[in-house]
Amino acid sequence: MFTSQATDVVLHAFDWPYELVTQRAKQIAQAGYKSVLISPPLKSKKTEAGSKWWQRYQPQDYRVIDNQLGNTQDLKHMIATLDQHSIRVYADVVFNHMANESSFRTDLQYPNSDDMASYQAEPDYFKAQRLFGDLDKPLFDHNHFVEAFGIEDWEDKWQVQNGRITGGPQDPGLPTLRVCDHVISQQQNYLQALKSLGVKGFRIDAAKHMTLEHLQRVWTKEICHDIHIFGEIITSGGATKPEYEIFLEPFLKHTRFGAYDFPLFQVIHDALQSGGSLKSLVDPYCFGQALSERRAITFAITHDIPNNDVFKNLVMEENVEWLAYSYILGRDGGVPLIYTDLDTSGILDQHGKPRWLSAWDEPRMVAAIGFHNAVHGETMKVIEASDDLLVFSRGAKGVVIINKSKRAKTVEWSSNDRWFDVLTESEYEANSGRVVLKVPSLSSMMLLKQ
Repeated sequence: MFTSQATDVVLHAFDWPYELVTQRAKQIAQAGYKSVLISPPLKSKKTEAGSKWWQRYQPQDYRVIDNQLGNTQDLKHMIATLDQHSIRVYADVVFNHMANESSFRTDLQYPNSDDMASYQAEPDYFKAQRLFGDLDKPLFDHNHFVEAFGIEDWEDKWQVQNGRITGGPQDPGLPTLRVCDHVISQQQNYLQALKSLGVKGFRIDAAKHMTLEHLQRVWTKEICHDIHIFGEIITSGGATKPEYEIFLEPFLKHTRFGAYDFPLFQVIHDALQSGGSLKSLVDPYCFGQALSERRAITFAITHDIPNNDVFKNLVMEENVEWLAYSYILGRDGGVPLIYTDLDTSGILDQHGKPRWLSAWDEPRMVAAIGFHNAVHGETMKVIEASDDLLVFSRGAKGVVIINKSKRAKTVEWSSNDRWFDVLTESEYEANSGRVVLKVPSLSSMMLLKQ
């Protein structure tokens, strides 16, 4: 299996317990990843029977890490082990809201009285999990939240950034934090504590719900120093789309953070459908349909897509998703994010196994990451582009071929060299100054010059 020195690829170990990440540290490094993104490391609901994935995005307290995936001690061990393999840890952070606990209480004290009592009942345990602050006192109370109302118009910026995210009219929703000195200072304390543990990057969850004032006050120059920060702002496309112009464009204009490249994802998704054209993948940035290469987090799937009914229509067929990965790992620009889970969605692959369970280290993924690492920084130049076929070079080192047609395609280019397809481990020799290849239907090739 082809591998090469890690550069920037991020593994999103969405629902992996910290202990599992620790156990797999060597495998992760060998697969060519540079960073691991974990779900929010804070206090959130946990039970012996387990908890739903979305409950990890409902904070109960920032000051201790104690959730279904592990605690502070587990996280420290994980970070130290990954560091031995030169792998960085990125943490998801949730600063827009706190947990919806309206089913059993009406007040807005966080943590709730039962959780505060557990701190007193198990002082040694929670002392070991404490990141900062005085656990004898609440983190937040009702003064630290805005007035409660559910978001109804998702293109109304004020509503989206002041209202509550709800599951419908009968759901009180997630209590939205007020932008005030106390909230800002607690969130900064939390970030500094995670940095002191060795966290090297942050994903800002639900960034579209946070005002620019909130973002700019929390993320000071000191906190941002030497840290990779990117926001999650879901859009249905790039320039001209309302969500892009209302939320993503201002975020990019007024911060220096990166962001999930949803505009590019939409272009990739549409291009790979039967009526789409791969010509749209030649230079989507030029047309406002991709983020700049230095700020983009690129992906073929994120955790929201298979796990939320509203986005499930964006889940691609397995062979199509693979072509999307071939593109984002083959192209120049952006930091690729590779998603894996233990089966949160219940979606199965063609073999009847959880769809993304082994996606992170299957041989062709490892080989594609190896290709990405080997040609990192090399200029991308299009050799051929049609509705069904895209061929581009990466400097003088590599060539990527994507064929979405239902028929095999013949591809040729000028060369006197031998070429190695990292995906199939096949070699191809130039003949009379030309390389001629037959590319099977619905497949890709990632070739390195030998």
